[in-house]
Formats: sequence, structure tokens, C-alpha cells
Amino acid sequence: MSQVMVDVHGVHKSFGPLKVLRGVDLQVRAGEVTVILGPSGSGKSTLLRTINHLEKVDSGWIGVDGDLIGYRRSGDRLHELKEKDVLKQRTHIGFVFQNFHLFPHLTVLDNLVEAPVSALRRPRKEAEETARRLLARVGLADKADAYPRQLSGGQQQRVAIARALALEPKVLLFDEPTSALDPELVGEVLDVIKDLAGSGTTMIVVTHEIGFAREVADTVVFMDGGVVVEQGPPAAVLDDPRHERTRTFLAKVL
Repeated sequence: MSQVMVDVHGVHKSFGPLKVLRGVDLQVRAGEVTVILGPSGSGKSTLLRTINHLEKVDSGWIGVDGDLIGYRRSGDRLHELKEKDVLKQRTHIGFVFQNFHLFPHLTVLDNLVEAPVSALRRPRKEAEETARRLLARVGLADKADAYPRQLSGGQQQRVAIARALALEPKVLLFDEPTSALDPELVGEVLDVIKDLAGSGTTMIVVTHEIGFAREVADTVVFMDGGVVVEQGPPAAVLDDPRHERTRTFLAKVL
């Protein structure tokens, strides 16, 4: 058995009176792909954002590769880390957003080089070499000098994936990476994610793409109402779900 890379333990999160996560437990092993499905408002995106501490948990804890995220433990108490320490932790947790979040004033190459140089203190020449290699990997070697506005949505999202990879993260989080794309551009982004899955990158992917989940996931997680309702291999969850809520959801989307 491979080691646990992401360990989510008893996580609760509320926004005012709205309880979004209600005691979520989840383990993702190194090199595996976990796909999270569920209706809007089920807590999927909030869960992703707690894993890299973009959202603070109200209770519970999250570990990545054995390190507590956002906190340090002292006896039975957790103490929040300083922002600079949280930022350092985030360099190990790549995040690909729904709406790309590229820097519009920087070229594609500079979008990839920015974080390795500023956050990891990499020499610029080395960062550029890595960036060009990653752009080739996502099929955009010829776009290094372009600006985001000159690219299609699918190309921008592939740049965003390459940018996340530039920090050599331990885990990659994808928050509905194809939902902002025109239908004909979805495939090119999913193909890149499939390639990453084949290379052993640890990933957690929130998506509505059931076919992708069936083909690529090691584990499918179905969330509803802020809890994990069901999880297991794709064939079990998608073809023979145990819970009525899972069956109802899949009947609407399949």
C-alpha cells in the first residue's frame, strides 16, 4: 500500500449559519487520483480550499505528506501558522481554479516562472527551462511569449495546469477545471489531466465529467450536504451505488 498523501480528518466548516462541511473524512494515497462528485452546494469546492488553507477549518485537521496544514500541534491544541509559513506549505499543493487565475499582464512563460523564482528562490534561467518543458508537456510550447488574452479558454487552463506543476507540488487540486470552457475545449484539458494521472501525480479533482471519473479515477467520492455519502472504485460508485442520494444524483447526470 502506498502512503497516505492527503489526510482529511473530521473537518467542519461554516460560513455564518450555513454549515458547508459537516465532519468530512477523506484519505488520498500517493500517486492516486480521487474524483469528487456531487450537486452544487455539497461542499466539494470548499473542501478543496481547506486542503491548501484558502479556507480555515472550524474543527478537525488536514495533513499533506505528514505535515499539518495551516497549524502546528502543541499537545492537544492547534495553533495557526503565520502567513509566510502557510504560503510555504501552499507551494507543495498545486491548485487549478475554475477560471484560470492567470496574471493578465504577464506572458505565458512569466506566469510559470513567477512563483518558482519568488517563492522557491529558483534561478530564473532554471525556472525558464522548467517552464518551457512544462509548456511542451501541455502542448503549448509555441505560446511562451503570448499573453493570456491571446489564448482560448482551453489553452489558458492548460497554462494554469503547467503553472501549478512548475512548483513540483506533492498534490494537485482541480476545482471544476472544465466548467468555464466551451464544450469543444473540454477534451484538450481533460487529456492533459489524464496524462498527469498516467504519470503518477497525486490529484484530487472536483468535476461533473462522469466519463472522466470512470476512466481516470482510482477513487470516486460522492458528496452531498457537506458530508461524504459514498466512496469507492469508479465501477462500484458509478455503476452500483449503495446510497439513494448517489443513485438520484447519477440518474440526473448520466
